[in-house]
Amino acid sequence: MIRTRGLTKDFVVSRTETVHAVRGIDLDVAPGELVAVLGPNGAGKTTTMRMLTTLIRPTAGSATVAGADITSDPATVRRNIGYVGQGNGAGHVQRAADEIVAQGRIYGLDAGTARRRADDLLDALDLRPLARRKVSDLSGGQRRRLDVALGLVHAPRLLFLDEPSTGLDPQTRANLWDHILRLRAERDMTIVLTTHYLDEADTMAERVVVVDHGRVIADDTADGLKRTLAGDRLVLEVADDGPVSPTTAAPQLAELVSRVPGARDVSVDGRTVSARVADAPAAVPGVVVAASAAGLTVATAQAIRPTLDDVFLALTGRSLRDEGAPPDAVTGDDPLADPTATTTDPQTRKDAA
Repeated sequence: MIRTRGLTKDFVVSRTETVHAVRGIDLDVAPGELVAVLGPNGAGKTTTMRMLTTLIRPTAGSATVAGADITSDPATVRRNIGYVGQGNGAGHVQRAADEIVAQGRIYGLDAGTARRRADDLLDALDLRPLARRKVSDLSGGQRRRLDVALGLVHAPRLLFLDEPSTGLDPQTRANLWDHILRLRAERDMTIVLTTHYLDEADTMAERVVVVDHGRVIADDTADGLKRTLAGDRLVLEVADDGPVSPTTAAPQLAELVSRVPGARDVSVDGRTVSARVADAPAAVPGVVVAASAAGLTVATAQAIRPTLDDVFLALTGRSLRDEGAPPDAVTGDDPLADPTATTTDPQTRKDAA
């Protein structure tokens, strides 16, 4: 469904400054997959999405989307995709149902089909009570559901979702994803998602692609990334009132932990010993038994499964959570979102406008 080779985008900001937003991305997405793209602000995620959706042209490299070349045949790409960007796509003074119908007509649907599709989506996304309300009167969560409806009205084979749930409360976010996943199952769609919510990528995506500094630095299932790049964390605490003082017992326990096959990053902090191991639940009994045989008392033992944030930390040396709030439509990772930025590519300026 998507194939890119060496996809690159540079933005000429001034005579002396060029932003290398995307630096040669190779990516393959099979039909029916749900692929999540993770990365910090400025990693190149949104710029990549905008190239794949034909909104901006690549500087170098190639990409086919839904069987069509993004540069030589952008019209075919657009006919086969839906795109839900970071900003709201509906006109504020229009009624919700009218916006969906109008979007269908833009995609070439006849009036009757557009109305039927709009009716189906109003029901599927719980928008029926809001059909005759102006977009400006809708809440943030309601607008995001309307954005999804606009992206789905022409029944696309491929749906791009760029931070679809940013700013939504947890309940609204969960409801939105229930709708998206149900519609995906019904229509056998392929979905490419960018998100700062790690739980979305962890629980829903078949594959997770990690992007940093405009490059793909990891591509695997969430479990595969966590297993190979982060590993479980084993955390043990020696007893404060054991036969051996904590200051002596903790280093001795750390030595025992270091003997666990595959153990790494063993550290001591007061009475606490922690390490990365391949299988923490399996390691706990052996460590506790060995500690007891050595005259050490283990007060607590925890086997902590890694998160995708642990994966990102292992890959880049920093936490994805440290990025703070997700970017909005103005301060995202695309320099063209900044009206003061310039580029020498006239077509790019036209598309950005």
